[in-house]
Amino acid sequence: MSPENPLIDIREVAPLASPVNGWDRRTDFRIAISGKDGSSSMAYRAILPPGASRMRHRNHRCEEILVYLEGEGVAGEGGGFARIRAGHCQFIPKGVEHFFRNTSQTLSTTVIGFYLGAPDLAATGFEALGPVSEKDLRMPEKPFEKGLLVHLDDVKPAAMKAGEGWLISDFRIPIGRHNGASSTLFWPRFLPGAIHKKHRHRQCEEIYYVVSGEGIAGAGRDRVRVHGGHFHFVPAGVEHFLYNASKSEPIAGVGVYIGAGSVEETGYVYEGEVTEDDLV
Repeated sequence: MSPENPLIDIREVAPLASPVNGWDRRTDFRIAISGKDGSSSMAYRAILPPGASRMRHRNHRCEEILVYLEGEGVAGEGGGFARIRAGHCQFIPKGVEHFFRNTSQTLSTTVIGFYLGAPDLAATGFEALGPVSEKDLRMPEKPFEKGLLVHLDDVKPAAMKAGEGWLISDFRIPIGRHNGASSTLFWPRFLPGAIHKKHRHRQCEEIYYVVSGEGIAGAGRDRVRVHGGHFHFVPAGVEHFLYNASKSEPIAGVGVYIGAGSVEETGYVYEGEVTEDDLV
């Protein structure tokens, strides 16, 4: 039986056949979650081969969050310019010009992205501003003026309360209200046996991506096995949990609380223990 709350294996999603929203035509660009799943926002994975670019552009009607999982490159944003490596997280406000180039000669760059508040590509308000030029790539490095660029290594684990169901080994919030964003990007790590117990977010939708590992997830009446490559959409108010059932491998993931800049703003409610029946 298919889950009621969309669980999408990105490997089973067909890449878009033509370049969209500024992505180089060589990019493997796949949309996992969108308005057709009941979501207010889109979640995608993009793999840019060596030398590929995402052109200079703006999204006039949506914010965007990017998580660079693998590879390297350079990112431009307004008057800012930065060198990117795995672990960087970027927040791009509405209407801000930005671009990316994979500068590696041998390695692909893997990006997990979220168009916040845009259920389809047309709703992003995309405006093309031209290809990335050699002049763009020679700009001096300087901090982004309007958006955010944060590396996971520079973020301390948050002090979450075990009594409210947070038995996660490491929970970090690179982007959120604390640094000027209106949505929250979280980056959790579950060691074997770790669990985020039953809870719900009354005031926001959640989308998360399993980077690696496998476990058991609940959402509403669904009880499903999740593994690296899965996107999971959880509507506002739906009870859910995630458990690492492995005896040896951690679960790593990234996710967003859409339109909520902190855990408190999500309307977090702890709903209780995960039972043996939940894990069958």
